Amino acid sequence: MHRPHQIFQCAAVGKAIARLEQRLAVRLFHRTTRSQSLTDDGTLFYERCLRALEEIRSAETLLESGKQQVSGRLRVSMPVLFGRMCIAPLLTGLAREHPGLGLELSFNDRIVDLIEDGFDLAIRNGTLTSSSGLVARSIGDHRMTLCAAPEYLQQHGEPKSLEQLTQHDAVTYMRAGVVRNWLIPDSGGKVQEVMPNKRLQMDDLQVMADATVAGFGISWLPCWLPCWLVRESLLKGELVRLMRDRPGMSFEAHAVWPQTPHLPLKVRLAVDTLVSKLPPSLAQVEKAL
Repeated sequence: MHRPHQIFQCAAVGKAIARLEQRLAVRLFHRTTRSQSLTDDGTLFYERCLRALEEIRSAETLLESGKQQVSGRLRVSMPVLFGRMCIAPLLTGLAREHPGLGLELSFNDRIVDLIEDGFDLAIRNGTLTSSSGLVARSIGDHRMTLCAAPEYLQQHGEPKSLEQLTQHDAVTYMRAGVVRNWLIPDSGGKVQEVMPNKRLQMDDLQVMADATVAGFGISWLPCWLPCWLVRESLLKGELVRLMRDRPGMSFEAHAVWPQTPHLPLKVRLAVDTLVSKLPPSLAQVEKAL
């Protein structure tokens, strides 16, 4: 049996919905004597209202960020070298600004399950796979470059075309046992896939760079500055960029986190920090090389 105040509340809600339908000039609910269900217009209106509420919550969180210090522990998963060289310095800088913020940084090139493994945030490079329940935001682009040691080029010659490139030895990156083809754009932007002789296959980018400097073959490596992998080797002349007339292949880096109705302040500040501070440092690559 309904209590009087429950009947009153139901009647008040019904009147409010009726007024809303009259104002919008649409029917929001299918009504029977036993049930009510949303119409197509009602579903559309409901989804838009949810988005509006989320924007309001986001705005409130953004205002809160300027009024209070962040607290709690932020767990972040990131690729080993990119995380160590580029991401970790920015996040530790954020922790310095907020003494109440603790960091737990995990460096691993495998793709973690954020929800199952309990991470607040993950950094991922390249094309994202579709994952339900996750939200992603671009934090910058990284460009790939073909490079080799001068000693290797003296012995084997410098490739001037993709056909010549396929005849060379390669130091390649292996992930989960798979070596993916190199993606090389032409002057018109059309991407071609090539793969030289896979002399060395490795799942560690730093060892790849070291082997390339040692003259074992040609590598297709990230060349971000000021923090990324082959900067010093290129500037010192230990490595030489190849096919400079071709545009470099670029991949996006993303921050990824579990979808939630109310994004925690610590996650929002971490993502905003990466979005604002990472791209300016990566943009120096063309100026320095």
